[in-house]
Amino acid sequence: MNPKAHQPDSLPAPGPGPLAQSEALVARIRADLDSAGGWLPFDRYMERALYAQGLGYYSGGARKFGLRGDDGSDFVTAPELSPLFAATLARPLAEALQASGTRDVMEFGAGTGKLAAGLLNALDALGAGFDSYSIVDLSGELRERQRETIAAAAPALVAKVRWLDALPERFEGVVIGNEVLDAMPVRLFASNGGVWHERGVVWRDDAFAFDDRPVSAAADLALLADLDIAGDDYVTETHEAAGAFTRTICTMLTRGAAFLIDYGFPRHEYYHAQRAQGTLMCHYRHRAHGDPFLYPGLQDITAHVEFTGIAEAGVETGADLLGFTSQARFLLNAGITEVLSEIDPADTARFLPAANAVQKMLSEAEMGELFKVIAFSRGLDDTLRAFSSGDRSHTL
Repeated sequence: MNPKAHQPDSLPAPGPGPLAQSEALVARIRADLDSAGGWLPFDRYMERALYAQGLGYYSGGARKFGLRGDDGSDFVTAPELSPLFAATLARPLAEALQASGTRDVMEFGAGTGKLAAGLLNALDALGAGFDSYSIVDLSGELRERQRETIAAAAPALVAKVRWLDALPERFEGVVIGNEVLDAMPVRLFASNGGVWHERGVVWRDDAFAFDDRPVSAAADLALLADLDIAGDDYVTETHEAAGAFTRTICTMLTRGAAFLIDYGFPRHEYYHAQRAQGTLMCHYRHRAHGDPFLYPGLQDITAHVEFTGIAEAGVETGADLLGFTSQARFLLNAGITEVLSEIDPADTARFLPAANAVQKMLSEAEMGELFKVIAFSRGLDDTLRAFSSGDRSHTL
């Protein structure tokens, strides 16, 4: 592989060890390309780049989560930004546990374990009376970090935690997935001259490259025709994997609630004429760029979530749409300002960083508006406080 074919001058190069891991993943993907006749749909490439066993971004040993690029990390999530996120999120989770009469929690993609540790402590402090906290994570490296984080931050509750290798057929309780949907593989489509093409991946000039093929499958043509956005040089994504994940979760959930938090838009905003280059984005050392072929396995590849499709997928299973709103409105309804007020403003060393983090989570210019919360339920007779005002379900 020729890394110079993709490396922007502004991005740091990885060391010899990580680079060797990336080159091993490149060889594996090239073998898949050869087996497929030299062309892979982009979702197949993205799945390998993120989840190939032992080599993908989430299944390998990349640092991933952190506050700065110089610590080797690539991005920060709300639980990493402030413990107040978990302390606030615990409130609607506890309310859902009580309303459904259930006693178990399940988290998908637990990252470093900071959200799990924070939720364990906060749920316990709220008297939620939960019996178990299950974590579903494909990364062995992250599982070890989660164990260490939880053991250090919530030692009295670590016995309640278990890691699952497979999903149960039925689950009663509360499910949480923070920034999980955006890491699901997406298909890419490009409209050229009013004709839709699926954008795939080939090996060309000693590097991966995009290659477009005309769409012929009737189901794909019908889906794209419904978007009503065809035109020259229009690129977008479809989210079959995220929809399938949502259906799986909502089918598994026999009583309780599922909360999914991520960045994205309802369909009418997602498939918009002005969003002509789609939402695919990569994160490497806290810098965002658009090249998914840079150092495969060492960078995150994401796409914004199309929440209307997520809502449809959940409701198709018979689950109820509990609510859909912005992260800012959800956290405000759940009482994040009350949580912040528990810190003495006179203690500036603690209060100012906490207040700055809350501002970032609530601000329309930061995470507050771009991030949304969607929730599904079974067996809940009423809404939750976190969706009591500002619910945008009608926009889906």
